[in-house]
Amino acid sequence: MSSERPWLAHYPAGVPAEIDLDEFASITDVFDVALQTYRDRTAFLNMGKGLSYDQLDRLSRDFAGYLLGELKLKKGDRVAVMMPNCLQYPIAVFGILRAGLIVVNVNPMYTARELKHQLSDAGASVLLVLDNFGNVAQEVLAQMPNVRAITTGLGDMLGFPKGAIVNFVLKYVKKMVPDYSIAGAVRFKDTLTLGRMHALPEVRNAPEDIAFLQYTGGTTGVSKGAMLTHRNLVANMQQASAWVTSNVRPGEELIVTALPLYHIFALTANCLVFIKLGATNLMITNPRDMP
Repeated sequence: MSSERPWLAHYPAGVPAEIDLDEFASITDVFDVALQTYRDRTAFLNMGKGLSYDQLDRLSRDFAGYLLGELKLKKGDRVAVMMPNCLQYPIAVFGILRAGLIVVNVNPMYTARELKHQLSDAGASVLLVLDNFGNVAQEVLAQMPNVRAITTGLGDMLGFPKGAIVNFVLKYVKKMVPDYSIAGAVRFKDTLTLGRMHALPEVRNAPEDIAFLQYTGGTTGVSKGAMLTHRNLVANMQQASAWVTSNVRPGEELIVTALPLYHIFALTANCLVFIKLGATNLMITNPRDMP
């Protein structure tokens, strides 16, 4: 075996030669298994506010209930998410996946032209956007009336009074939230309330189902959407977790996530790997603006 695969001799102790691709059928299975052991542990932490695995489960189910029950989306429909690292992000992403839908990550720094291309190319039915970028979304969605909008402020999931203070400072002190108006837009917190009223059907994601349309950066020409299946991401997660498991303590770790989760590296290496390991993700919203 070692003569056929000589690189194995250079693997650190504890790193297996093979990974189990059949341990999880989907990303949602990874989360469900983590819930069995780590339900009360903090899953995500942002700006001093924690979100436990149990809370993430309940809130993501509420969001899934809204997408299926209120918007009547069908399995395979695409939901675009345009925001930096904040508590709304994992709630939305796991809600989208729980509903059997496809996540379309959008770089929040996109121009209107870039956003319009991505929404059109992906065939997105919904755009979830942070208020900071609402003016860009307003310009684009005025030309795309079939795309429904969900909006949220950075402080919306931070609780009172902290959340209200954060939203006030961002808009009126730091001037980071422009005025905008999107016809028919619904606030993210309202989607959770509405979604809670719907019984969420059991949606099974198959390994070959597309989980993400992940758009490339740094390419020539327009950005291109890579079709990533649940199996693709589970395999990458298993590879990365196999490499680090011997050096971490499941259920006890905290990982600093300064890289944006809308990029595939942080999504896989920080979010999925450490969800499996029951870790806490400390999300940095803007690493360029830290005290």
